[in-house]
Amino acid sequence: MARDGWLFVGPALAVIAVGGILWLMGLRVAGGTFLIIGTVATVAFAYFFRDPERCPPNDRDAILATADGKIVVVGPHPNGGMQIHTFLSVLDVHVNRAPVSGVVTESVHRPGKFELAWKDDAGSQNERQDLVIESSHGPIRSAQIAGILARRIICRPQVGDTLRQGDRIGMIRFGSRAEVIIPDGFQPTVKVGDHVKGGETIIARWK
Repeated sequence: MARDGWLFVGPALAVIAVGGILWLMGLRVAGGTFLIIGTVATVAFAYFFRDPERCPPNDRDAILATADGKIVVVGPHPNGGMQIHTFLSVLDVHVNRAPVSGVVTESVHRPGKFELAWKDDAGSQNERQDLVIESSHGPIRSAQIAGILARRIICRPQVGDTLRQGDRIGMIRFGSRAEVIIPDGFQPTVKVGDHVKGGETIIARWK
């Protein structure tokens, strides 16, 4: 489980503890209610904050998906290059990973709206965290984008940090969108509707 999940799992476990105490005190109805609520909450939060190990391919010519989910955009970016967007539902793994190996040259938080993450303009309108990694093929921009339920973006790398392809970089809580902008010279290897795994699925390759 991702360490960020303890902020939610911890209180849920406390509810279970309270329920157990009430049950032992003979307050069976109240105790049972607390036990059920606490158990359901603990399982739900533990599932959402799961953090499975991934095996990134050792391929410097590949760009990996930064998140689990469904590809919703593959096409030209207004500022040049290609953009690939992944929509994360609440059922997907929300731990985000580095698409390439390299040095972080930019990390910028951009305030914005909290519209539905699957809307076409969510990438430009919603709150987001942009991360630029200088790779062997030039700068690769990765963005974590908030959704209607995602009110907290966690991005840990700082400017100057060195990342390896597939390294954990943070997460977005409760439904969101991930964006990767690839420069000219790369060819997308996914299409709209494909399901990808962060840190494993190759979404673009050097031509």
